[in-house]
Amino acid sequence: MADVIETYADGTVIERDFTEAELAQQKLDNDYREKIKAEAEAKATAKAALLDRLGITADEAKLLLS
Repeated sequence: MADVIETYADGTVIERDFTEAELAQQKLDNDYREKIKAEAEAKATAKAALLDRLGITADEAKLLLS
């Protein structure tokens, strides 16, 4: 099965495999998405731990910061 299916306005459809450059870019993109996800999870975990240590909820923290 082809990795890429290109469809054009004139109805032409081309099925092809990824090139080496496309595979490399896909790996970079996937690695970047995983990094961003891990950073967001770490931030959420740190925030939850801080709120727990302070003994307040997220809503109470928002009130303190406004």
